[in-house]
Amino acid sequence: MDNKLKKSLKFSLSIAVITFVLAAIFSVISSSVLSGVMWIIGLVIVFIIVFTGVIFDMLGIAATAAHEKPFHAMASEKVSGAKEAIIIVRNADRFASFCNDVIGDISGIVSGTASAIVVLQVVNVLGYSDGSTVQITISVILTSIVAALTVGGKALGKFFAINSSTKIIFFAARVIAWLESTTKIRILSNASSTNKKTR
Repeated sequence: MDNKLKKSLKFSLSIAVITFVLAAIFSVISSSVLSGVMWIIGLVIVFIIVFTGVIFDMLGIAATAAHEKPFHAMASEKVSGAKEAIIIVRNADRFASFCNDVIGDISGIVSGTASAIVVLQVVNVLGYSDGSTVQITISVILTSIVAALTVGGKALGKFFAINSSTKIIFFAARVIAWLESTTKIRILSNASSTNKKTR
């Protein structure tokens, strides 16, 4: 088997496992939190989940659109986050896969589950029975709103990701650099171990 194919399969398997674990964790947490709050707070949480998916989708696209060159100049001046930005750009495919496919898809799934919980809460507050016409109507409206915000938000995010990729990736890199220095946990792999590419 080709070495590149082996690496691709290994990465795909690891992403699948990570997605399974994160999806389970986020689903349990969101369900637990939503079951103990008012429906209006639950609705805000749903929108936060949608917004999270939009932001990570924008990050993934920005990584594929960004170029290394600006960050090399920053790295030579030892600007915080420059090295992390280079690593992100060199591993744009993996970074985008994690942001778009893992976090993005999980956000979509969890927001759908959370929306269903909010709908049940609203129906209970209004005093209607489960499966009523009112519940179906509210469910359709909320689902449509979530879908519109998701698609519209990602469309807007793509515009910013393509036109401001350097700024977006540098901001993300600085956040990662801060997290690494604070938690002492290595989030990004070493740049020397990645497949370098010149742009």
